Amino acid sequence: MNGPIIALLLGVTTPFATVRTPTHGPAKSIGGYSAGCIEGAVALPMHGAGFKVVHPERKRVYGHPLLIGLIRDVGKQLKKLHLAPLGVGDLAQPRGGPAPSGHASHQTGLDVDLFIGARERLARLLELVASDTRVDRVFVNPAIKRELCEKSRGDWLHKVRPWWGHDEHFHVRLACPPDSPDCVAQPPVPAGDGCDALEWWFSDAAKSDRDQSQQQYGARVGAAPQLPQRCTELVN
Repeated sequence: MNGPIIALLLGVTTPFATVRTPTHGPAKSIGGYSAGCIEGAVALPMHGAGFKVVHPERKRVYGHPLLIGLIRDVGKQLKKLHLAPLGVGDLAQPRGGPAPSGHASHQTGLDVDLFIGARERLARLLELVASDTRVDRVFVNPAIKRELCEKSRGDWLHKVRPWWGHDEHFHVRLACPPDSPDCVAQPPVPAGDGCDALEWWFSDAAKSDRDQSQQQYGARVGAAPQLPQRCTELVN
């Protein structure tokens, strides 16, 4: 039984999940994507030009203004191109931090899940997102990355990284913003489009690694990582 299901059955929660409002003041992402929080988060409206929040009942619609701006901008571009609107999944909780179920990341207001929707527009949507300078990387199912390598070209392709799951959505992660000196960045995305190393993801070794990685990730969902002191202060 994986981490999210155990958390739900046991009624596990976290202090960040009980807070309903963001803090006041300037936005600052603090800590790492899987061990952090956000001050001054902004709420994404439930719907707008070219986008709609898919699970409003989860109340994970908060993010750094740069993330909110990205979603709005992509939605407007889709509308201008007469493409289907963007389905928006989880951003972060009002003050970020660990959630009781669903994700181990999404803690600093810099992550969002976007639903794939109509497959005929997927490559165009991924290009719109990954070409944006605010975006650090985009996680997709390895099969989608392989399809892109076969049909697409462009500097944006190197930001699109294969990762387990992501069958119905892809995960967008922004780089640490200039206004957030305490944000912990990931290592830079490797040079190149990543297509030459893609076949590993379809090997027997990868299948074994996938099972182990999913178990490890599930165990982190709902857990209490070591957070920066400033994050602890946001819920005390």
